Amino acid sequence: MADHVDRKRRLLLGAALSGVATSAFAQGRRTPSLRRMEPLKRVDAGVLNIAYYEAGPAAGPPVILLHGFPYDIHSYVDVAPELAARGCRVIVPCLRGFGDTRFRDAATPRSGEQAAIGADVIALMDALGIKRAIIGGHNWGGRAACVAAALWPERFSGMVTVNSYLIQDLTRAPVPIHPKYEVALWYEFYFQLERGRAGLAANRREIADILWDQWSPEWDYDDATFERSAAAHDNPDFVDVVIHSYRHRFGQAAGDPAYADLQRRLAALPPITVPAVTLDGDKDGVLPASDGRASAAKFTSRRIHRIVRGAGHNVPQEAPEAFAAAVMELIKA
Repeated sequence: MADHVDRKRRLLLGAALSGVATSAFAQGRRTPSLRRMEPLKRVDAGVLNIAYYEAGPAAGPPVILLHGFPYDIHSYVDVAPELAARGCRVIVPCLRGFGDTRFRDAATPRSGEQAAIGADVIALMDALGIKRAIIGGHNWGGRAACVAAALWPERFSGMVTVNSYLIQDLTRAPVPIHPKYEVALWYEFYFQLERGRAGLAANRREIADILWDQWSPEWDYDDATFERSAAAHDNPDFVDVVIHSYRHRFGQAAGDPAYADLQRRLAALPPITVPAVTLDGDKDGVLPASDGRASAAKFTSRRIHRIVRGAGHNVPQEAPEAFAAAVMELIKA
């Protein structure tokens, strides 16, 4: 990842030459944690054998934290110990297609559709005997959290997500948005092609590194931090799940019939009826921060929206204190 390191050096040099104070430039940056979230536990949950990290007292209030693409469980490497220290039972699963999570049956479709990743959350809770929890997520994990909270509200006492309401309106997928926002979604269009599938299979680390840089332009992560997460993309189902996810949302791939009923319910764009805290990073390079008003009607219980200064798209890893504080706010409510 020498290009990544060189790019960061050029940014620092450019800041110095332009008269920008180094301390001001560094305000949005955080020294990455080098610890690893291990050992992992495993449990059969629905169609998956889910690998997950657990921390904190077994009797504490359960908190389930969900990562996204192209990240892994280490998005919560500093959030998990903070919550565990405050008495929470923290569970961070590897999503389908990531890390050590595996499909239990070779015949199961490698679906990445939103209904599937939401249903996986409930299957995990059932397998672990968790009746009710706080759920948190970003990117794919934020979407899974929204799906689970919307369809099974009785299972959740609160939700924290990045980028607000993330249930996809598939009927609007063909509608173009402004080109300045379309360009940030280049990977979604690339993955519609067989060339894109082959590219992801051959260059998964290079694609992830580009996206990390584009989505979090002020996050000063190092190569070791990136590689720790990128190793999760070596999962044998990673390419199939990712490609299906992006093709399904554009209507270019059929869904798994097992989730057809859930997809029909999601087509109505159901509201989130549990208390929620939503976060936006003000340096997000793919989904610009907002005041939250556009999605306000989708939250029918108490909802607090905050902008996290200096954070990009991967808010829990870039600003773990803000994410952990949002979870604790729901626990104490």
